[in-house]
Amino acid sequence: MKRNILTLTSLTTFALFITGIAGTLAVTGCGDSGEKQPSVSVKPASESVRKLAFVTNVPADFWNIAKAGIEAADAELPNYTVEFRVGDGTAAKQKEIVEDLIVKGVVGIAISPVDAGNQTVMLNKAAEQALLICQDSDAPNSKRAFYLGTDNVAAGRAAGEMVKQALPNGGTVMAFVGKKDQQNAKERFQGLNEALKDSNVKVLDLRADDGDRARAKSNAADALTKYPDIGCMVGLWAYNAPAILGAIKDANQLGKVKVVAFDEEDQTLEGVKNGSVFGTVVQQPYEFGYQSMKLMAQHLAGDTSFLKAEKLIFVPTQNIKADNVDAFWAKLKKQRGQ
Repeated sequence: MKRNILTLTSLTTFALFITGIAGTLAVTGCGDSGEKQPSVSVKPASESVRKLAFVTNVPADFWNIAKAGIEAADAELPNYTVEFRVGDGTAAKQKEIVEDLIVKGVVGIAISPVDAGNQTVMLNKAAEQALLICQDSDAPNSKRAFYLGTDNVAAGRAAGEMVKQALPNGGTVMAFVGKKDQQNAKERFQGLNEALKDSNVKVLDLRADDGDRARAKSNAADALTKYPDIGCMVGLWAYNAPAILGAIKDANQLGKVKVVAFDEEDQTLEGVKNGSVFGTVVQQPYEFGYQSMKLMAQHLAGDTSFLKAEKLIFVPTQNIKADNVDAFWAKLKKQRGQ
């Protein structure tokens, strides 16, 4: 059966598609990316102002970019105020956050579930009390209204194609991620393996760190010790590549072991510029934040015309290598308000 999935190719195209969103969508974030306050709204609370929330899986610079998008949407939604809440990588913390948001009367929650399979009951309960959507990582068996984010299987395939380019003569690969059970991790690893199937590149394993950067680096260091001839390391989450680079540098292997990354942490982009990272598959976290708030408000207003049968809204990824890293980084800094 033909898949009918909405893809966001640009803010302008998307605005024309859903027609219910007026005004310009090209709004840059205005907050400090290092700010840790849970609320990003400056609008005064009142009975006429409804509350929306955005819940991350772990703390990461990736989410600061999403926060800029949330702030832009917040400025365009006079009848809503939004909260930005950061998880610690555990289902227990996300449950605590969601329950607190429900008590506060939040009417819409956009969450990146850390363990969708084991969070179904919690997610379904929340969906009965507020509009619930998944962003970044899906929970397809839950009662979430829709998923907005990356097609993670396709993104994993893109990373796999980079690996084949980085290792034209073949070799071995170790992959790293925060949590193996998170849906986006499973799908990216699936795509990576699909791309490398029948090639002369062998995937050794997938190592997890539960969102702990120190452990992420030690995982990479252990892999270098166990597999001294390893050809490439693949970081499936944003902070994995900087951790990998740290381990490779400590082992005096910079330039020898190839690195393929996800996302756009500064160390990753600097690595692409100086050649220590072959390339990175970047998502659009700004869009995750911006569109999740705008579309929840539209949905709550009774307009679901933007949804197709499969209830999936895919935001395209981009491959960043040495030839386009400068232009991408300049755009990213603008989104961050830098």
